[in-house]
Amino acid sequence: MARSSSTTHFRETTPDARYNSTKITKLINRTMKDGEKSVAMRQVYLALEAVQKKVNRQPLEVFEEVIRNVSPAMEVRSRRVGGAAYQVPMPVRPARAFALAIRWLVDEARKRPSSTYHTFGEKLAAEMLDALKNEGGSIAKKTAMHRLAEANKAFAHFRW
Repeated sequence: MARSSSTTHFRETTPDARYNSTKITKLINRTMKDGEKSVAMRQVYLALEAVQKKVNRQPLEVFEEVIRNVSPAMEVRSRRVGGAAYQVPMPVRPARAFALAIRWLVDEARKRPSSTYHTFGEKLAAEMLDALKNEGGSIAKKTAMHRLAEANKAFAHFRW
């Protein structure tokens, strides 16, 4: 039986046990190394609890705000026109924006120095708190992406 190529089927993500959120599950899965899911869960929950203590708000709503702050609105995609490759600014689809936000959050948390923070949970909490204040490495990545899109605005007419 042939499937139509126009519809894309994504695998269902099961919500996490504590917050019943598929977004938290995606954060846990991105955090996980070597298939150690229980370790990743512990660290993510530790980070969310630390953020909750710091800002006195529900962890899920804080996480949603962090994702909103880190998610990019525009990106550049390469487009070949007449032998030349142009960086064409395009809007980011919501699913990709979420994936990029999670990736940047985890990557920037991992880059934080181990001398300052003892666990990954502490690093992730610090990165989330910085993102709440619109600073930190993940926000810098978003800003750089927006700046690149703005600089290449002249090629927007090549959008397809």
